[in-house]
Amino acid sequence: MSETAIVSSRGQITLPARLRKRLGIKGGDPVLLVEKGNEIVLKPALVVEVDCYSDEQVAEWDQADRLDDRDRKRFVEATKNRK
Repeated sequence: MSETAIVSSRGQITLPARLRKRLGIKGGDPVLLVEKGNEIVLKPALVVEVDCYSDEQVAEWDQADRLDDRDRKRFVEATKNRK
């Protein structure tokens, strides 16, 4: 399927309604533009929220996940028997 769009003086294009509907693109949705040689490929995109954690938070989680000596010994023994 081919559609034609005009680039405005501000560099904007309007995606044809039929194409937006078929691809599920709504106003305000992000799209990804990929340059492939002499072409531009436009794809619906997804925004994923990323959290940044402090070194202190990571250290707390590491500490909480540590095995005590008894649990570590049981784990080692259990994995030896699986061979």
